Amino acid sequence: MKARQAATEQSRADIERQQRQAVAELKKTTDELAELRLQTRRLIDDSTETGRNLRRTRQLNTQLTDSYDKLLKNSDRTIADKNADYNKVAKDLARREAELGELDVNLKKSRADIDKLTADLTAREARLAELQKALAQKDKAVNDLKASVSNALRGFKGTDLEVKMKDGKVYVSLSEQLLFKTGSTKVDPKGQEALKQLAAALQNQPDVNVVVEGHTDNVAFTRPTAAMQDNWDLSVLRATEIARLLTNGGIQPQRVTASGRSQYVPVAPNDSPANKALNRRTEIILTPKLDELFKILDTNSSGGQ
Repeated sequence: MKARQAATEQSRADIERQQRQAVAELKKTTDELAELRLQTRRLIDDSTETGRNLRRTRQLNTQLTDSYDKLLKNSDRTIADKNADYNKVAKDLARREAELGELDVNLKKSRADIDKLTADLTAREARLAELQKALAQKDKAVNDLKASVSNALRGFKGTDLEVKMKDGKVYVSLSEQLLFKTGSTKVDPKGQEALKQLAAALQNQPDVNVVVEGHTDNVAFTRPTAAMQDNWDLSVLRATEIARLLTNGGIQPQRVTASGRSQYVPVAPNDSPANKALNRRTEIILTPKLDELFKILDTNSSGGQ
């Protein structure tokens, strides 16, 4: 039983860690998108400046060409007198032609970088949208599950039964008074009816896993038996009995896990009869499967590498 409990705890920890990973991945992707947009803006600015330089160089090139044409129209004497100026202009023209070629290369490279970043940005935005959609679907599934369970158990609401959401899961908390007599592991008829209603609500939801946790107060056994030595045994046997009733009610056994937490996860101090009664409870934890969300996370992780 301890090994089974450890496996259950590890499974719960993995699911919670993967949920945190989903949120962290979403934030990381959002930050990367912001950085990519900043880089794209910088490249566009660089490309604009390069274009201005290119136009300025072409304008100067036109001016130099006009000057050269004017020199050719002058007389031989004027050409000879201006030969030095021509050589200077020719050198300047050659230098500016080289600059123009370099600017063309840089411009093409900048455009290629912009195209690559734009494609990468588009792909990341698509993955982000897919991840956000999966998270929204997960949240909707949990909300719908809570509504369905609350509706199925509406006849049992009160201090003996509570349905709530926590950490992306639905918790159905049932008091000992609703389910068991003191020290007993046999579910009372009223508790059996509540579990029957719950099983009926979950029967057609194959994507929901069910964990049954038994909890006790800190009152020690005064007369242990061969079947029950302490609160560990009591909590485990109660959880097992409830799991059996749920599967008899139509829930597939492979979806159900039974575990006992004994007295070590109280919801109130064990300092009064009322608080001890709160701690003597059974919690049925309903968790929608997150296979699709984990698949998206694995795809994003592989793409990032």
